[in-house]
Amino acid sequence: MSEKLDRLAACLEEKIKGRIRSLHQACDELTLEVSAGDLPGVAGILRRDPELGFDMLVDVCGVDYSAYGVTEWTTESSTAEGFSRGVEKATFGRFTFDEAPPASGRSGSRFAVVYHLLSVAHNHRLRIRVYCEDDEFPTMPSLVEVWNSANWFEREAFDLFGIVFNGHPDLRRILTDYGFVGHPFRKDFPLVGHVEMRYDPEQRRVIYQPVTITPRVLVPRVIRKDHRYLDDAAEEKSADA
Repeated sequence: MSEKLDRLAACLEEKIKGRIRSLHQACDELTLEVSAGDLPGVAGILRRDPELGFDMLVDVCGVDYSAYGVTEWTTESSTAEGFSRGVEKATFGRFTFDEAPPASGRSGSRFAVVYHLLSVAHNHRLRIRVYCEDDEFPTMPSLVEVWNSANWFEREAFDLFGIVFNGHPDLRRILTDYGFVGHPFRKDFPLVGHVEMRYDPEQRRVIYQPVTITPRVLVPRVIRKDHRYLDDAAEEKSADA
């Protein structure tokens, strides 16, 4: 696998030399980083060059790095490389956070778009990561003209992250309701949301109202047998006897 990836990396460096910001290998896959301005040209080369032949766009997703690497609690087993909003401090605002999400120690742009490509002819994959230049109004060139499958993928990233894809033929929400406010996959969006909808028998129609869900800590209380505490449990049992 490493030899195959090395050949692909060498081919990429030859074909798009000067436009590569970063190229590294992780989890048996190459990750290519380019600028948003270079994305359409690089995508065209990846799709049409016979030695690359990435004819399939498998997925497009947005990423919000605003709280990357921040943890809400410390345990012996949890990692410090992620972030969970399912805790009291992060979800106790009904419409906004009672306090701002913890700041990430990571520098750089807040939003990024990740593309996963597959070459059926050569049987190799490539991950492309492109950072949005503006954190307040994130934008990215649309790749619908290169891969038609980008259409709904880009609509999903727009709906959930608020990333605007310039040149998209029909950029509108695809998962949330037409009147939905905000973008639910952003780290500053409340876990319980802003509003809820229900059927009102008096008005005989569906209405929107403020969220009535009570925020709670979403950590399951699971009792497991742990060898570290077996001796303590045995001593307690003998003392009770």
